Amino acid sequence: MRTPHRIAPVPSVPNARNPYEELAALADNPLDDVLHEEPAFADDSGPDDAWLPPDHGRGRRSRRRNRFAGLPLLAKGLVAVLVLVAFLALGDRWAVLYAENRAAQQLKKELKLTAAPEVEIKGFPFLTQLADRRVDEMKVTVPDVAADRVTLAKVSATARDVRIEGSGLTGISGAYVDAMHGEVLLSFADMNRELGASQVTFTGHGRDRVLARGTLPVAGREVRVRADATIRRLGASGISTDIDGMQLSIGDLATYRPGTGATEGLHLTAKSVRRITEETDKARRLLSIPAIVHRAGVPESAVRQALRGDKKVSEVTGTPRFVKSLMGMNLIDIALDHPWLLKKLGLDPSLLNGLTELTRPALADRLSLAFRLPELPGDHGYVRLRDVTVEKDGIRVDLSGAGLSVGH
Repeated sequence: MRTPHRIAPVPSVPNARNPYEELAALADNPLDDVLHEEPAFADDSGPDDAWLPPDHGRGRRSRRRNRFAGLPLLAKGLVAVLVLVAFLALGDRWAVLYAENRAAQQLKKELKLTAAPEVEIKGFPFLTQLADRRVDEMKVTVPDVAADRVTLAKVSATARDVRIEGSGLTGISGAYVDAMHGEVLLSFADMNRELGASQVTFTGHGRDRVLARGTLPVAGREVRVRADATIRRLGASGISTDIDGMQLSIGDLATYRPGTGATEGLHLTAKSVRRITEETDKARRLLSIPAIVHRAGVPESAVRQALRGDKKVSEVTGTPRFVKSLMGMNLIDIALDHPWLLKKLGLDPSLLNGLTELTRPALADRLSLAFRLPELPGDHGYVRLRDVTVEKDGIRVDLSGAGLSVGH
């Protein structure tokens, strides 16, 4: 049989603490008493003066109030004056904008403009000028004013001591100008666009000259054109253009100058004459035309010899005298009697008809830059041209005026 196992008793430990007794001791001092323990105050302020989180915004406001309160009375007054001045300046600028807009709309209506001009009233403050019914200075700029065949790029005028009619700001009914000065700009860029259907461009040359260079369509062909225009004042309200030096170049074969003078007409170039004299067949054909031989001063005996031998042809047509004479001849009347001549020289016969129709007045009119200022409606004073100058960007005209009125 198995002997049962015996458990040895636990020896007692002197002064050993029983954990159950510790739990019982905690029951006598509950946690609620600890959590609800009243705080002790160092003084008698009591619980009403409990600690609160700091209010930083209130501190800043308080400092601002204290800082402003610390300013002297003079500084406070200065700040108030500056604020008032700022509001008055803002109101003054608003009044100027209102008056400028009213003036622009009135000018557009009375001058029949396509767009309202730019009006700038100068001088500060404006309200004191309005109260006095006089404006120190007013500038008006009108863009794109139609004047005959061209458009004036800009018309600007400055008037001083302008008298205002009407009462108040909204009751302005008109203005009167004793005197003004201004200027007109006729831009080359605008002229090249408006008159450049034939690809002619205009550039300034000197104080009163304008160069025209480009091409013109003649009888279905493009011929190079050049002309010089002299600009001068025409009366009191316009400018005139005198066109001279007109010349049309047909390649390197010939040049055409419209007119009936000795230097006008159709003339062969030096290069074209040299090419003719180097070709015996063409030279012989020229010598067979009595009008050419007679104008060149070639003796009949020399002509007969030249027609029988090539060497004599070169001797006659190759002389400097013959070349110069041939270049000075107007081939138009000769070609009318000998139509084959132009074709033999390499020129299109139909070109002759186109050139003869392009008369000097017709060509001058196509290149003219003359214009007149639009007349002022009714009894509105007058504007006159004082001086005309040619500059790099266009033609500039100085203006003066007097007795000008706008509105009623």
